[in-house]
Amino acid sequence: MTNRIYLCLAHMSEAGEELKYIKEAFDTNWVVPLGPNVDAFEKELEKYSLTPNPSPTGEGSDYLSKKRVVALASGTAAVHLALLALGVGPGDEVMTQSFTFCASANPIVYLGATPVFVDSEADTWNVDPALLEKAIADRIAKTGRKPKAIVPVTLYGMPYKIDQIMAVAQRYDIPVVEDAAEGLGSRYHGRMLGTFGEYGVLSFNGNKMITTSGGGALICPSAEARERILWYATQAREAYPYYQHEAIGYNYRLSNVSAGIGRGQMTVLEDHIAHHRHVAKLYMKAFADVDGIEFHDEGEGMESNFWLSTILLDEKLKVKGEEQAYAKPIQGAVGGAAGVVRGGDAIHTDCEPNRNVEGLRLTLSEVGIESRPLWKPMHRQPVFSRTGIAYINGVSERIFRRGLCLPSGPQVSDADVQRIISTIKASI
Repeated sequence: MTNRIYLCLAHMSEAGEELKYIKEAFDTNWVVPLGPNVDAFEKELEKYSLTPNPSPTGEGSDYLSKKRVVALASGTAAVHLALLALGVGPGDEVMTQSFTFCASANPIVYLGATPVFVDSEADTWNVDPALLEKAIADRIAKTGRKPKAIVPVTLYGMPYKIDQIMAVAQRYDIPVVEDAAEGLGSRYHGRMLGTFGEYGVLSFNGNKMITTSGGGALICPSAEARERILWYATQAREAYPYYQHEAIGYNYRLSNVSAGIGRGQMTVLEDHIAHHRHVAKLYMKAFADVDGIEFHDEGEGMESNFWLSTILLDEKLKVKGEEQAYAKPIQGAVGGAAGVVRGGDAIHTDCEPNRNVEGLRLTLSEVGIESRPLWKPMHRQPVFSRTGIAYINGVSERIFRRGLCLPSGPQVSDADVQRIISTIKASI
């Protein structure tokens, strides 16, 4: 690992707090998907995320004080259970951001509902509020029914235009499930992401701001809602002396061992966020005077955790070796040491990064620097082509074709950043 610069891997606490809680779990024989670490981790997440702050959408501190957190096996599970709790099912439609990872959309399909993809605005790269409202009005006109939920995403840690999106949701009385899987610690006017919607989704995957090796959490609107989510997450068992099931449940609870890792990671969360923001500033300063490279920065009132630092390359920018881009099929995983892919012989799709972007990715890879294309918009993914429902303005496709994610994790040193910057500048 020391010979390569990885994109973003969570880093253990220096004091080894994780090992203390893991040992405690084994010593007390709580090696199951419940236990003291799970309970404590949830309380720590509540304390961290639900600190009262003035709300741009009008709710007071009592609104946050009612919310509760349940720890789950993944962020995807959190999206799934939030939608389930809102009554999403076959025949329903759910508005969601097209420019995101597939885990934002897949759970909609799990429930037999239809994702309606909405394109992005150019400032934050997140869902376009005006286009969202236009799409909702059009769906109501065409189906006679409101969409069941709205799922905006905190892309790469960047807050979406929360006040505008929430205003649209309130006008149509549609609940919001905030997918803040990439946004732990990001804030909007001082308030934590994931606390604005009816439900908020967090992720602790191995490449996130902190990790439980996998895992996620759901911020629920009340203690009662939390109990219902908890019931679904532990196989939906009824209160009898034997196993009685009257609804379909899921095995989605976080384990006590994994929660112990999370408790240790909470001690370094603010350090991780500060590091990611520091790295972002180094990139921002370095590329400010480079024609053809644009660093994606946060807007007014927004405090991004900069989970990943991202750049856009001008289409006319020439990169050394870009003629080698797409010269042969990709067989391994790009953008994740644990990735599992199905290899094939195809080289191109009908929507892919520009040659200079892929050329730069290859150049960085050759010297041991991992980088990654941006998320391919969901409305251009073959798996979702059958739905045929998308409201597009072209923003996400243009950004996808031009964008690249750069290393930003806690193990990326200032010297590493300078090597990355020098390699990029030398490749132009």
